[in-house]
Amino acid sequence: MTKLSVNINKIATLRNARGGNRPDVIEAAQRIESFGADGITVHPRPDERHIRRSDVYALKQVVTTEFNIEGYPSSDFMQMVLEVKPHQVTLVPDPPEAITSNAGWDVLQQGAFLTEIVGQLKEAGIRTSIFLDARPELVAAAAATGTDRIELYTESYAHLFAHNPAEAVAPFVKTAEAAANAGLGVNAGHDLSHENLHYFATHVPGLLEVSIGHALICDALYWGLENTVRLYKRALEAS
Repeated sequence: MTKLSVNINKIATLRNARGGNRPDVIEAAQRIESFGADGITVHPRPDERHIRRSDVYALKQVVTTEFNIEGYPSSDFMQMVLEVKPHQVTLVPDPPEAITSNAGWDVLQQGAFLTEIVGQLKEAGIRTSIFLDARPELVAAAAATGTDRIELYTESYAHLFAHNPAEAVAPFVKTAEAAANAGLGVNAGHDLSHENLHYFATHVPGLLEVSIGHALICDALYWGLENTVRLYKRALEAS
């Protein structure tokens, strides 16, 4: 079954808006795990506008499921993840000023850079995943970096889903098939929601993990955090 990793950035955003420690990011992560999530994801950025470096180190001490850290592999980021040693590092090509991730890696142009970074992470025993657009022709170059997995960037799927689900998911199916042929695991994330998750997980072969934050936390405002985590898990269990 596809695993659900919950991105808790938005919980940190709420905390930072007021100062203090409410909501408590660490307690939220522990509760999310107790509600059935298979992992916790964070995406710290240099300005610490949501997740802080101190959060990352604190979470390492309490997360009992899979800990996934996303981010651009700057020198500071690499120092942090090599010290923390999460279960997985997901490499994302977003610049510091980006509000959110908005594209996958250009693995054709940046393959040498990624190969060096992946090598450092794997030497430390950390599973690696590369954020990738749903383009089957990119898979071979991604595999050449030595990465363990790719994470499919699903914004285009989410935007098209309401109008034409079959067309929306088609490039992701083809890319996942190419990844399987190349020996790569497949994760996915960005704008996946309770409305579109089941269809995606049902149709994309070999989907190992989804990372969901914004939509899940928004839904939790209406349905409650525990109920929302369980609803997303059921959407995956039915796939």
